[in-house]
Amino acid sequence: MPHSDKPNSDKPNFNNSNSDNANANKHSTDNHGTNNHCTDNHGTDTRQTNKSSGDYQSLVRDNYRRLSKALPNFKPRREQNYLVAEMSKVLSGRYDAGRRILVAEAGTGIGKSLAYLQAGIPWARMQQKKLVISTATLALQEQLIEKDLPLFHPHCKPSFKFALAKGRARYCCARRLSDLSAGAAQTQMFDPGSFEQMLSDSHLLSSAPLTKSQQSQLAKMWQALCDGSWAGDKDSWPTPIDNGLWQQIQAERHSCQPMLGHQTCPFHKARAELEQADVIVVNHALLLADLSMGGGIVLPEPEQCLYILDEAHHIASVARDQGSARLALRQLRRSLEQFNKWQSKLNDVLGTDGQTAIGKLQHGLAQLIPSLNELYRQLISALQRGDLTPDDQGCLRFTTGDLPCGLDEPLTRLKEDSLIFCRALSPISSLLAEQLKINPSQAAVIEAALAMVSLQLLQAEQLRDGSALLLKPALAKQTPPARWLELDAKDNKEVVLCVTPLAVGHLLEQWCWSRAAAVIMVSATLTALNDFGYFRRSVGLRADDGSQYLRLNSPFDYQSSQLIIPPLACEPSSAQFDELLAEQIPLWLTDQSASLVLFSSYRQMNQAAATLRAQGHSLLVQGEASRQALLHLHKEKCDGKLPSVLFGTGSFAEGLDLPGHYLTNLIITKLPFAVPTSPVEEAMAEWISLCGGNPFMQLALPEASRKLIQACGRLLRSESDVGRIVLLDKRLVTKRYGPALIEALPPFTLNIAAK
Repeated sequence: MPHSDKPNSDKPNFNNSNSDNANANKHSTDNHGTNNHCTDNHGTDTRQTNKSSGDYQSLVRDNYRRLSKALPNFKPRREQNYLVAEMSKVLSGRYDAGRRILVAEAGTGIGKSLAYLQAGIPWARMQQKKLVISTATLALQEQLIEKDLPLFHPHCKPSFKFALAKGRARYCCARRLSDLSAGAAQTQMFDPGSFEQMLSDSHLLSSAPLTKSQQSQLAKMWQALCDGSWAGDKDSWPTPIDNGLWQQIQAERHSCQPMLGHQTCPFHKARAELEQADVIVVNHALLLADLSMGGGIVLPEPEQCLYILDEAHHIASVARDQGSARLALRQLRRSLEQFNKWQSKLNDVLGTDGQTAIGKLQHGLAQLIPSLNELYRQLISALQRGDLTPDDQGCLRFTTGDLPCGLDEPLTRLKEDSLIFCRALSPISSLLAEQLKINPSQAAVIEAALAMVSLQLLQAEQLRDGSALLLKPALAKQTPPARWLELDAKDNKEVVLCVTPLAVGHLLEQWCWSRAAAVIMVSATLTALNDFGYFRRSVGLRADDGSQYLRLNSPFDYQSSQLIIPPLACEPSSAQFDELLAEQIPLWLTDQSASLVLFSSYRQMNQAAATLRAQGHSLLVQGEASRQALLHLHKEKCDGKLPSVLFGTGSFAEGLDLPGHYLTNLIITKLPFAVPTSPVEEAMAEWISLCGGNPFMQLALPEASRKLIQACGRLLRSESDVGRIVLLDKRLVTKRYGPALIEALPPFTLNIAAK
């Protein structure tokens, strides 16, 4: 049966309380250890740690007192104050002054966010570090910025400033917006032979004339930016902005620079605010992009940061995405050929000063385009001969070892020529930047040239890095990347080479773990099958590296809710399983007021939806409206005491918050095992097998356990919630691994073979 990992009775127990809106904690001074004088590998003198330990405890305690007096209806919450105590011990260097890393699984309802604010902000302020809070979802970022941080701010000493960090592309460029809103761009930018025409051909700018609606929107945006009512970021504009229109005004990394007269651009204003902020909220993608470039690009350097990684179970997959590459060969070739056609226009801008650099650029293009053509030709020939045979989805994974059909040779040339081209582009960017300073009257033309060069540099870097990763040798004890080919369903002449690193732990260790002042990773689902091992391996931690681990279960009353596994005629692998779902789902929707049905695929969900609608059921189905609109309709029906049924896939199994009467009946149609035919899953399974392991036990089962816990977590969202979960997968009963999956779940009352 599901079990609970409660704190042992001999662990610290602070006077901790919470309200409906927040949780707070109070520390005792005997819960933080001291260390002998030494300097750890982050350069921290632990004499300062010893001296400030008591002050730190006092700050946390006093902050709690102020918060508890300001918020009504506090009551003790043991799990939360235990979490704060352990965070404080790790930050104080009690366990390991040289590696202040905590991995904490804290169940729903403990109050993770306010706990780490109370433990983290005073420590970061005292150590003169930045507190960087990274999340996977926009919803949690909004909760932190709009609710948790403003709630804690007036009660915290030392005081702090906080800000939300976004990527450059989320901000407009003031100059480009001004030009476009004035109409100059549409009359000047698309003359034949212009840089802007080339950008349009490359889909960086839209060549279609602005509609009256777009002209009006741009005018309103420019006015709002001028009067200060809009900060210039896409997310805060009250109405949707067409992607093509936004691309024409978004900030661009080479031309939108302070030294080029863009000091007042929204991105640089936001960057200046970040430098003044003590607490920075960011998403995992931006954090890992910054870290992968060495840190200190958009965010502070790792040595200056205490990182709180909330929703930390996503870190490995986001890091994997960060290291991935997709080389659409035909599209890249077309872009290079366009650039080759238009790059002679650089002579008009750079004049005689740029002749040497332009000559090297022309030489680089003369090598790179044939290299790309040869790789594309060789792949097309192999496909036509049948030497390469993609599956029905147009996908073909390359097995570990040498690439097929002699692809190593053209890829090696492509990698080398891409590197030469990258080196040739960089001086062009510098010369254009100088010209912008000298000839500000030509700003529109020069900035368009900078944007064009920036686009080519980005693509050349993709070719260079993607080729290098595709060619990475399979060495002993080093996990190789997943490599595969895709055919574009929309363009039957396109060939896409894809590569993804399977193991990213060493990268995270290099980028963050070994450099950060401290790291706290939190989530409601970090264990799989009651063990941290799967997560630890995925992020590159070791059991003996000094990192600390903590598991605290939710305080919710799980025993009052049922986990039902009914008798079922077949397993999901059966051809009759779709029919079984069509019979079982209506049965478990009967007399239920608020239901969520989770499916493993869109195909299965849509087929079940069609069948149930034919029977007269009213359904809200994922994909038929936005997530926000579906949830709004669902809540409206529930508030109106009308039965409501939501259908969703895996993305609805995480981050969906439907407390109280908005969800009382959760139906999970199938155990969430990953699709075994995806290239990444196949490559990982192949490598585990080659190393003598068991892919199912080491990969598929732990990940399914984590996802199942996440899905079951949708039911109870507050202490007063109650309901039931129905699992329509008999493998929980018939397979040897079934009891282990059940044991890892919260302690619901188990009801097997009900009805």
